Amino acid sequence: MPRLLPCLFLAATLSAQAPVTAPPAQTPAPAPVATPAPVAKPRVQFMTSYGPIVVELEPALAPKTVENFLQYVKDGFYKGTIFHRVIEGFMIQGGGLLENMDEKPTRPAILNEAPETFRGGLKNTRGTIAMARTGSPHSATAQFFINTVDNKALDHRDMSEDGYGYCVFGRVVSGMDAVDKIEKVRTEWRKGQSGVPQYAVRIKDAVLLPPQ
Repeated sequence: MPRLLPCLFLAATLSAQAPVTAPPAQTPAPAPVATPAPVAKPRVQFMTSYGPIVVELEPALAPKTVENFLQYVKDGFYKGTIFHRVIEGFMIQGGGLLENMDEKPTRPAILNEAPETFRGGLKNTRGTIAMARTGSPHSATAQFFINTVDNKALDHRDMSEDGYGYCVFGRVVSGMDAVDKIEKVRTEWRKGQSGVPQYAVRIKDAVLLPPQ
């Protein structure tokens, strides 16, 4: 038994001299990456003689068109204009003429963004709002129209004058019932134009709504 003591002493000595290994440092968890809040799309409310119509715009897909349209809204341009061209089963057009059918002066025409918006998925389907223009692709100023049915023939097809298309830049999100009522009003020829409502369909005002 006494012969075991040196071994026990040596073991105790070695144990006492063994370095103490610190536990591995814990790697701090990465800080969560903040997800940016979605940017609200601008909405404009038209107060018409047939009720309110609210459209939501697409500035990411049609930046120049939306900027142009919102500037007319902010300037109060649409107040007192009318829907002067109504074709059942097609669209209602307004935003440029007064009740006496005189055309309001506008800013210069804008670039037609139909190729870009079409690639982004905006098409002339029921309830969308698009820029009205002449036969020249880049002639849109202030007038717009709301599609009451799917109008595939108005979509961009190619870069030719006939195939350039009409630029969609938003959609109706409230008040499509008012659009449908306007679409069915009685119309007549007046001052060389067809589809003019017999009784004025007024745009009493157009305002930019607060972000939601």
